[in-house]
Amino acid sequence: MLYIGVDLGTSSVKLVLMDETGKIHGTVTKEYPLYFPQPGWSEQKPEDWYAQSVEGLKELLKDADKSQVAGISFGGQMHGLVILDENDNVIRPAILWNDGRTQKQVDYLNNEIGKETLSKYTANIAFAGFTAPKILWVKENEPENFKKIKKIMLPKDYLAYKLSGTFCTDYSDASGMLLLDVKNRKWSKEMCDICSITEDMLPTLYDSSDKVGELKPELAKELGLKEGVVIAAGAGDNAAAAVGTGTVGNNRCNISLGTSGTIFMSSDSFAVDSNNALHSFDHADGHFHLMGCMLSAASCNKWWNDEILKTKDYAAEQEGIKKLGENHVFFLPYLMGERSPWNNPNARATFTGITMDTTREDMTQAVLEGVAFATRDMYEVAKSIGVKPERTMICGGGAKSPLWRKMIANILNITVDVPACEEGPGMGGAMLAMVACGAYASVEEAAAAIVKVSKTEEPDPELVKKYEAKYQQFKQIYPALADTFDKII
Repeated sequence: MLYIGVDLGTSSVKLVLMDETGKIHGTVTKEYPLYFPQPGWSEQKPEDWYAQSVEGLKELLKDADKSQVAGISFGGQMHGLVILDENDNVIRPAILWNDGRTQKQVDYLNNEIGKETLSKYTANIAFAGFTAPKILWVKENEPENFKKIKKIMLPKDYLAYKLSGTFCTDYSDASGMLLLDVKNRKWSKEMCDICSITEDMLPTLYDSSDKVGELKPELAKELGLKEGVVIAAGAGDNAAAAVGTGTVGNNRCNISLGTSGTIFMSSDSFAVDSNNALHSFDHADGHFHLMGCMLSAASCNKWWNDEILKTKDYAAEQEGIKKLGENHVFFLPYLMGERSPWNNPNARATFTGITMDTTREDMTQAVLEGVAFATRDMYEVAKSIGVKPERTMICGGGAKSPLWRKMIANILNITVDVPACEEGPGMGGAMLAMVACGAYASVEEAAAAIVKVSKTEEPDPELVKKYEAKYQQFKQIYPALADTFDKII
């Protein structure tokens, strides 16, 4: 049978057609506009997501055996606010995860409601990207729109609603709304009250691999599919990508070196650190995960090469780097401020330790190592509360660099595996559809059967020792500069 994963991203929707062995039968990408009505604002039209997804499905299925398509599921950009009125019309464009208009509401939640209270209700604190502050912003700034709200949903859930008619979300994506009691896997009445909404405005909660409905008959006919195609709830993009890399079950890990960087650690048990330095969310496998997000990862290397060195040959710049663990230059990778573990939008990137004998290679090495050291900062928080994976998958554009993978392995002292197939959240979505259709009994079973490793980087004890000393130096730099950052913004 065939299964479709829909990766609803910020710039485009990517659709993946897979069979239960993990073989990719086709991929299609469809773009849609991103709107910036004011500086710091970021919006999209949900109608564009749906229109391009349907067009993408038609193209994906053009040469496929349509009779074999059994299920569809999703991985989607998280945190976005989609609001519908009583006639199911979109009230206003969706406010996206990377929208920064809600600082006033974030400050209200963190400082007046209080971080400890928020953590008690939701296991997390407020960030500008989360959904609850956006609801408060609409209430304060667009009261007429707020009064019209009958349904509140996340981006991928709008697609599920349009395809199946089911008003649904899954626990992993709902975790990023700041409305979910993550530990007890239910909506938080207290947070609903704080946001002046009622629980019936929120979707029904499902596990990511649950069947939520079937493709509407009229859509099945339009797409040339049989009736009864299963629609599964899907997951937030990070959780869906984790499924696609096999990061499910207890003590598993995935590091992504994309434009931003994440470390995603799955766990059978609920955990939250005392400073809420990591997000504590429900996972697509039915359990929990911790996730740290750094705002600049591979984008640091892109900035350094493109803007400073004026080169596109990233590999050539890394060829001369030979003395790992011996660099005297350090780089803080906070080009856009930082989320985990500091939650400081005023943090800035710095080079420290430059001398007259510093070389171009030293600077390039420092950029790569700085991202790895900052990843370890997040890893250390997880270890402090008992989540201690000993190996990790690695994905994203930065993971294509053998040198960067070696740094990650030795700076974190962790075995690093490269997946044989990297199709991101779309692959995870297709795997969730397989479980919903009964092709596999669980998400873990699907991952064990489908996800394969192509390369492995083991840590070297001598290099681990050298990098341990360097990390102890690195981790003193941000605390020494934190007050300065606040003064120079």
